[in-house]
Amino acid sequence: MPTCLAWKAWQLQRPRPLCNNLPEGYELREYEEISSTNAEALRCAGQIEKPTWFFAHKQTAGRGRGGKAWVDPVGNFAATALLFPQGVIQDVALRSFVAGLAVHDALVEISFGENEFSLKWPNDVLLKDKKLAGILLETSIDERGRRALAIGIGVNLNQAPVQTDLQLGALEAIGLSSALNLKITPSSFLKILVQRFDNWETRFLEQGFEPIRLAWLARAARLGEVITARVGGEEITGRFDRIDDSGHLQLQTPSGARSIAAAEIYFRGT
Repeated sequence: MPTCLAWKAWQLQRPRPLCNNLPEGYELREYEEISSTNAEALRCAGQIEKPTWFFAHKQTAGRGRGGKAWVDPVGNFAATALLFPQGVIQDVALRSFVAGLAVHDALVEISFGENEFSLKWPNDVLLKDKKLAGILLETSIDERGRRALAIGIGVNLNQAPVQTDLQLGALEAIGLSSALNLKITPSSFLKILVQRFDNWETRFLEQGFEPIRLAWLARAARLGEVITARVGGEEITGRFDRIDDSGHLQLQTPSGARSIAAAEIYFRGT
């Protein structure tokens, strides 16, 4: 059985605001330092009964989409929501949109209604067309035969990581603190995020993907504009029309409509 790292069982010591703020049915594991909240969540899944947030004050080996490293300077946010979803794997993947809405709305709340946040398909949150946050979904089957879903969330609350060798069209990173002159601690952000996530997850479970899809599109970056999707060695350029009921990107290209399940997205003029 995989061994979980030592975590702070605050409930056995003194009351903690983070624990008191969790929605009903959720638990929290808090770490001073960890390599990856996603890796720890999946490692511990077989020993957990309820949906659980894994929150780290410092993450040293975070991962991004496609195996890329996710760098976490001090003061940035790193957490994972561990769920045990039922249903088909296609529905499990739609949690990327649930998480995106939660992060977006939490950022709007802490910035007092700032309207320059947007969602980039499939899993990024932007501020002023620069990358502020990323979401990574990973799944495994635990030793009890349950499907465990780790939803990793990283947000540049304090500063953007240093970037080198950006591909043409790739988005620069941005830090919330410098961009908006706004200081918020990771712990404070978590308190808001867990509530927003619970709101959208509950809506998804009760009403299905359609309200999630429409809400996501209302916050989508470059909707109706020409973008490029890079799928393996192929580049597909067309107008970003919508996402469908499977969460696939729909592009209108000169040769007709294209449905794209997974790709790297590049904007013109960046």
